[in-house]
Amino acid sequence: MGNLNGKPLVLLHGGFGSMLDFNCLLGSIPSDYQIIGIDLRGHGKSTVGDKELSYAQYQSDIEAVVNHLDIYSYSLLGFSDGGIVSYRLAASENSKVKQLITLGSQWRLEKGDPSVDFLAGVTSGDWEGMFPDAVASYNRSNPQPDFDLLVNKVKNVWLDMTSTGYPNNDVGDIKCPALVMRGDDDFLFSLGEAVALVEEIENSKFMNIPFAEHEAHKEYPEVCCSVISKFLSAY
Repeated sequence: MGNLNGKPLVLLHGGFGSMLDFNCLLGSIPSDYQIIGIDLRGHGKSTVGDKELSYAQYQSDIEAVVNHLDIYSYSLLGFSDGGIVSYRLAASENSKVKQLITLGSQWRLEKGDPSVDFLAGVTSGDWEGMFPDAVASYNRSNPQPDFDLLVNKVKNVWLDMTSTGYPNNDVGDIKCPALVMRGDDDFLFSLGEAVALVEEIENSKFMNIPFAEHEAHKEYPEVCCSVISKFLSAY
């Protein structure tokens, strides 16, 4: 989508979502960008395959897609889980990421984090009750839909505190310009954690969006679009 001859901008969605979750932003992306939306493994139109899900596996999958498309440099916009994968991609050795934008994306998960109980307690029934349209879209789109299986696999991703999980202090290896965004009422990614993250990334900007919760890009698309466009155009 966008300018087919433009600079690549890869979009990575959050857990149990799909690339369609960025539709609210597409009309405001600068016209000199080619937009590449990717469904994470097991999500949207991507099958889960026979490998265990992890942030490291998501990272490997995205690197494979980027290499297949012969992309040598790209900008990256990730929401929630997609942003966590984005940190890993930007921090990796020989990273191809030239600009990084994340929204509502933790960079570490410590045992006392208030989000742990929520993440551990999610069930497929709970999620479908909160997001019926998203689950219905998954069941329509995925070639091999099994939402119960996906929920169990994604919870393992969320709670993974090993090297295949969150980037932790590796975010200090991110050298490209970075924009970290969060909603002011996002209980999954606290203000304190966001500030600590920005202090770890040398060339970073931070935006705390008033009145917004986790999905700030859907709640206040015009605010997010304005800042994202300015950031992309600045580098």
